[in-house]
Formats: sequence, C-alpha cells, structure tokens
Amino acid sequence: MIAKQEPRATDEQQTRKQHKKEKKTPFSLRKKEKETEVSSRKDKRKKKTRRPMRRIFPIWLRLIVFIVLCAGALIIGLMIGYGVLGDGSPKDVLNVETWKHIIDVVKKEK
Repeated sequence: MIAKQEPRATDEQQTRKQHKKEKKTPFSLRKKEKETEVSSRKDKRKKKTRRPMRRIFPIWLRLIVFIVLCAGALIIGLMIGYGVLGDGSPKDVLNVETWKHIIDVVKKEK
C-alpha cells in the first residue's frame, strides 16, 4: 500500500501563515507598519539627487508665441469680415484711414 505523504511547507503556505498572523494584529499596528514603509520609500527618493527639468519650450517663449498667434487670428478675422462679408478689400483693414472712418460712422459726429 502507498503511504500518505505529508505536504511540504512551501513559500506560498508560509505566506498564508504570515497573512493569518498579520490579520490577527490590530489595525492600528498594521497601519503604522505601512506608514514606516512609505516613509522609507520617500527617504530613498529624497536621497537621489535629480537635475532640474530643463524645458525645451520655455514659458516666456510660450507667452510670446501665444500673443503673436492671437494677434494673427484677430487680423485674419478682421480681413475675412471686412473683405468677404463687407464686400471691401481685405488689405484695407490694415489702413488707419479705414478705422478712422469706421469710428466716425459709429460715433456719428455732428
């Protein structure tokens, strides 16, 4: 007859036993253990010296590009509005006399 063999203690079973023991410990103790693990990880991160991040496209350049793009969009919108919708020449938008005339019409000076 074949004799029954006892199961060997494997790593998986040991971890199960450890888990059961851990389950029996109070919640506050488990929480403190996790906090110490997290704080040790943060300490390791702080020890590594990082170089400051160098931006490829600096913020001041982004602002300048944004302002230029807004001005370009405004001019293009004015040219489309005056040239296509207003039946005028699109290049007339860039003339100062045109704007003086528009302001006079709006104010209706007597």
